[in-house]
Amino acid sequence: MKFPVCLAGELSFFLSAMSTYTISAQTQTLSGDALAKNLKSGGYVIVMRHASSPRETPDQQTANADNLNHERQLDEVGRSSAKAMGEALRRLKIPVGHVFSSPTYRALETIRLLGLPTPTVVPELGDGGQSMQGATKAQAAWLQKRVKEFQKGTNILVVTHFPNMTRAFPQWTSGLADGEGLIFGPDGKGGSTLIARIKIEE
Repeated sequence: MKFPVCLAGELSFFLSAMSTYTISAQTQTLSGDALAKNLKSGGYVIVMRHASSPRETPDQQTANADNLNHERQLDEVGRSSAKAMGEALRRLKIPVGHVFSSPTYRALETIRLLGLPTPTVVPELGDGGQSMQGATKAQAAWLQKRVKEFQKGTNILVVTHFPNMTRAFPQWTSGLADGEGLIFGPDGKGGSTLIARIKIEE
């Protein structure tokens, strides 16, 4: 049975991911009812790219009031999709426990609009500055380790950036869009495996 369109669309923040280390090379994809049921039980790690954000930084007139450093921020699409994702989590009763975030404004804004708990800010999840240089080995290693550590009864959310995700999970991030997320579950061997990749607008 297919998931109702209104709810299936709100599951869109979940993404597929991969690790070049102990993450299983074989993925077990879930969707619709099966995905929702598994996420409601907890025990997964969701790694997502922040919601839609233009490359340009805002000026004095267009910056959000709390964006004091005039960093990149979400656009209208990003704000609405983040709010919809948060509403979907609550409607579907999908628990999210610990939240980890890039220190950038656009990542923190995504989490705030989701209505989730105050995140733990992790430097390794950052964007390397406005130049968006390629992710470092340390940043990739942090993600690869995090997706092997699960929390019983709830899910963990990590919000970061495209370069970090592609460096950590190169096989599963081709064409990764803003707001897309990778969902990892245990592989039964002490590592993790990819179970879904979903775009936020879906």
